[in-house]
Amino acid sequence: MSLLVAGTVAFDAIETPFGKTDRIIGGAATYISLAASYFTSSSRIVSAVGEDFPPEYVGLLKDHGIDTEGLEIKKGEKSFFWSGKYEVDMNYRETLATELNVIENYHPVVPDSYQDSEFLMLGNLLPDVQIAVIEQLVSRPRLIVLDTMNYWIENTPASLKKAISMVDVLTINDSEARQLSGEYSLPRAAKKILTLGPEYLIIKKGENGALLFSGNKMFFAPALPLEDVFDPTGAGDSFAGGFMGYLAKIGEVNFESMKNAIVTGAAMASFCVEKFGTENLVNLDKTIIYNRIRQFSELIRFSDMEIK
Repeated sequence: MSLLVAGTVAFDAIETPFGKTDRIIGGAATYISLAASYFTSSSRIVSAVGEDFPPEYVGLLKDHGIDTEGLEIKKGEKSFFWSGKYEVDMNYRETLATELNVIENYHPVVPDSYQDSEFLMLGNLLPDVQIAVIEQLVSRPRLIVLDTMNYWIENTPASLKKAISMVDVLTINDSEARQLSGEYSLPRAAKKILTLGPEYLIIKKGENGALLFSGNKMFFAPALPLEDVFDPTGAGDSFAGGFMGYLAKIGEVNFESMKNAIVTGAAMASFCVEKFGTENLVNLDKTIIYNRIRQFSELIRFSDMEIK
């Protein structure tokens, strides 16, 4: 089934204890769509880049079966750029530069050919842009998922809450869940956030896995312990791509299917962090992916126990 991804396509420059890169392809929509491409053959992007964006980067997306009709190339403008530095504890990073450029006054345009999209993933963007994408779709997709961050919670709370009220699934990290809800306990935070409108909430905990909440139901998926973590950039977006790609592949939307989707998302995130940027996401095959997913299943599988 078709997946529409709205988010940034950008340049990143990354420094970690294991090395550094110059400007490489990045952005939420890039990671999401690449991770999803291994599960769905119909993936589309809505985003904008400047005329400095290399044609070979657009070609990379196309090579993975991603429809780029909705990727606007703005003449006379520069692409969004982010630079960051990670210390030894890569749960924390320092932003060295953020240049909004083409994204600063971005107004998304959803092509007519995307109107039949059945799944919509709204990557981390200004909430008004996320709302504009939803409102341009004549028919509501079967599932709308929204990702956001602390900046929008702090600076655009009213428009963010409006956007949240329009979606089925919200994905945020644990500190953002506490910030949005005012609750320290994550189960309490989830209950409060779900009253804002979404049916499902995913709370990402980085190297400690992810939690899924819906009503009184809860599911936890661990992160895979890895020997080498080179670059966490894009891990959350790769998670979202695996999650959405799996659901678009099977075409089922319920709590049970989302449990499998979260494990798939965690697997794609684990590939992402093993190399810089998107390097590991562009060279996978389905055998490698499903072997990794089986590793996750072994982490959480156990036999029934008789408690005396």
